[in-house]
Amino acid sequence: MAIDELAAAVDGLPLVDHHVHGALRGPVDRAGLEGMLTESGRAIPGWMTQFDSQLGFAVRRWCAPVLGLPTHAEAADYVARREELGVQEVTRRLLAASGVEHFLVETGYEGDAILSPAEMAAAAGARADEVVRLETVLEDLARSGVGAGELPARFPEVLAERTVDAVGLKSIVAYRFGFDFDPQRPSTSEVVAAAGRWLRTGGRVDDPVLLRFLLWTGVDRGLPLQLHAGYGDPDIELHRCDPALLTGFIKLVEPHGTDLLLLHCYPHHRNAGYLAQVFPHVYFDVGLAVNHTGARSAAVVAESLELAPFAKVLFSSDAWGPPELHHLGALLWRRGTQAALAQWVAAGEWSVPDAIRVARMIGRDNARRIYRLDER
Repeated sequence: MAIDELAAAVDGLPLVDHHVHGALRGPVDRAGLEGMLTESGRAIPGWMTQFDSQLGFAVRRWCAPVLGLPTHAEAADYVARREELGVQEVTRRLLAASGVEHFLVETGYEGDAILSPAEMAAAAGARADEVVRLETVLEDLARSGVGAGELPARFPEVLAERTVDAVGLKSIVAYRFGFDFDPQRPSTSEVVAAAGRWLRTGGRVDDPVLLRFLLWTGVDRGLPLQLHAGYGDPDIELHRCDPALLTGFIKLVEPHGTDLLLLHCYPHHRNAGYLAQVFPHVYFDVGLAVNHTGARSAAVVAESLELAPFAKVLFSSDAWGPPELHHLGALLWRRGTQAALAQWVAAGEWSVPDAIRVARMIGRDNARRIYRLDER
């Protein structure tokens, strides 16, 4: 009976997805869908299918019934049903089934291909707010014709304008360089010199001086600052994305009072849990890994609850594109949370009220506090 009460509470919990991207705006064929069921970015070999993965199996198990198919429907039948329903109906069903009440949508990656925060809110019947990517703001500023000498003063102004209604910031320094950067704030002369080199060559910003400048400008802005850590696409070098490498930066940021949120973190999530325990302004999630580990995601969720205080752990899906990822991110997190907490309740280690309270903290309340969502 106690376990049933816990399961009902977790299943019915309205979630805040504190780091997510929009669902696809247009239709996608099977090859396109399979390409979005992996972080690889490389062409899928002809002798395999991405449906033969933990995530692919989870789609057939958990998303198929939402679209009116039997569980474990064949991949071909699943893709045909998606095409039959159309992109809007597939998105509506899967977003609604996620039980997310509030999406914090990061808009910096291929925004034209996905729904905006307002469109996400309309499709899901939920709330949505924006998280702004620092690197995208600088790249947009560069296209406006800003000079290197103007950039150090102009970027903070543009960022303030761009984030008037945003709830947070995001950096992908892990992709563009790694976490083994000099943690000190760069001087104005260093930024001008680096900006001159970068503006002459163009392209995406990957100069470590400019990336540090972005981070420190984000710290000065004072909004919660999200940092992708760990697992991601082939742009990263995984050993350089261990959040433990951020320790020097974390210490320097602490007096400024800006919260740092380590995203995903797998397979370094235990290191992230340590950082969240010892530094009051550090938080973390295991979002991206939950989807991609599928039936093994319960183990990842349980590991995220080992060391950090529960007020420092958040739920996210990091879904981008197929709404299957938005739905599964929530569903697999709920299942993993239920499995871990039920085991501890059954062993007499935890009470049911405490287990329900912790689930609410991680699934909803921590994000509402950190991003000040109740003030909006």
